Amino acid sequence: MNFLWPQFLWLLLLAPLLVLLYIWLLRRRKKTALRYASLSIVREAMGVRQGFKRHLPPVLFLLALCALIVAASRPMAVISLPSQQETIILAMDVSGSMRATDVQPNRLVAAQNAAKAFIADLPRHVRVGIVAFAGTAQVVQPATLSREDLVVAIDKFQLQRATAIGSAIVVSLAELFPDAGIDVGAMTYGRERPRGVPLDKDIAAKGEVKEFTPVAPGSYDSAAIILLTDGQRTTGVDTLEAAKMAADRGVRVYTVGIGTVDGETIGFEGWSMRVRLDEETLKAVATRTQAEYFYAGSAENLRKVYQTLSSRLTVEKKETEISALLALAGALLALVSAGLSLAWFNRVL
Repeated sequence: MNFLWPQFLWLLLLAPLLVLLYIWLLRRRKKTALRYASLSIVREAMGVRQGFKRHLPPVLFLLALCALIVAASRPMAVISLPSQQETIILAMDVSGSMRATDVQPNRLVAAQNAAKAFIADLPRHVRVGIVAFAGTAQVVQPATLSREDLVVAIDKFQLQRATAIGSAIVVSLAELFPDAGIDVGAMTYGRERPRGVPLDKDIAAKGEVKEFTPVAPGSYDSAAIILLTDGQRTTGVDTLEAAKMAADRGVRVYTVGIGTVDGETIGFEGWSMRVRLDEETLKAVATRTQAEYFYAGSAENLRKVYQTLSSRLTVEKKETEISALLALAGALLALVSAGLSLAWFNRVL
């Protein structure tokens, strides 16, 4: 636990002083009682329960004082809170290798089923958009609250050649920030960029992307991108440069790898292709954007991955100031202490 104003914690030293003062007052009261009767008679008259009643209100008051002092120091604690995510973009690979049956019934159907289950589990206030990518990337369903429209868009996936992972990230960012002027076409087919100049900075210099001030990676809490692929980039925007664009805008890109890690040749309808899952790049994308990478080697694993992502995106752990909670606890303890004292002894303490 961290404290924004730790200097107030020195006031906790008052607690043992108050305990000593209370003990001194008790001894003084005992001496007064001995003037009227023997100590054994006084104890017998009071009983154990009376002694408990006498000490409980001061103890509660002392706890209330300590809670209020700690609250004044503005403590910070990591607690689970409802996520502020309002929009999630699902960027899904529809390249030809998604026909492979190493994930039953095949990679595409398994991905479609898992995505639809994921969408059904999300809170109804979360908007979801769908980006499909192969040789190019496009928004097949703008961000919406309609779960039915999302399911229809997922069911209409059409397989194509090549894999443009970076372009999928850029198109997802353009969907999240429609007023930023992000043009994936200009980034992909524009003039050769000078060495050392970031992708979005070069496009901004040509007036195609609005200038912006980069923020801390992972700091944008209103949206996230989930990218699923079974291969490696073969065309389009460089994947890591696209990841930097997302990181500079604070957007987390959770990556999900499905299919063959070591690489193999997969044949379909008379043609064959060599596919390999580029885990290193997917891990780098997740790391750069302060997100996570998941590998799904089977349909069941893919379903569990989406369940994990659902829990990540609906509940998150944050370092939060809990001064108000401690202040409330201190106030309640003080009220209970005063109430018990008034009920039992007709005085506040």
